[in-house]
Amino acid sequence: MVKMRKRELMEIKAIFPELDLARKRLSKVGGKYIGTFRQVDVYFKVKKGRLKIRNVDNSNVSQLVYYTRADVKGPKKSEIILVELDKKEGEKLKDILAEILGVRTIVKKTREIYEYRGARVHLDDVEGLGCFIEIEFPISPGRKEEECRKIVEEIMDELEISKQALLEVSYGDLSD
Repeated sequence: MVKMRKRELMEIKAIFPELDLARKRLSKVGGKYIGTFRQVDVYFKVKKGRLKIRNVDNSNVSQLVYYTRADVKGPKKSEIILVELDKKEGEKLKDILAEILGVRTIVKKTREIYEYRGARVHLDDVEGLGCFIEIEFPISPGRKEEECRKIVEEIMDELEISKQALLEVSYGDLSD
């Protein structure tokens, strides 16, 4: 089983040490809880973009994720290629990529996922790094990037995410 799709997102990531407060704010605005997942991301050494294999506890699927985005604070566009594989195939591919490219870092986290206003809001507790909040809003065909950026900024305001807490980089970069 191999499934591939391309996606574009407008997203932010911010330091947010009080996940209980984030939960309360999401509940207050009507955020819908999707679930809590334990994830392990193995990042590989690549010259452009970021490449990782993600495994989620209690799932029989691995995800190969390649994405590019500017390392800037504030809402930014990410272009993503996502390939879903059977977990056994994913483990084999992880070993092959580790041998060919080398492992850059491994990120382990517990992620709570909420849905709000068409966005996915992630509350992440990342081993060795702390707690964070992410907003990912899909850029669908026919929708302008500026409109998506505005929605992400509105959600940031509603959840009281400080602009000073925004990060430019990925967890993989922070783990280096």
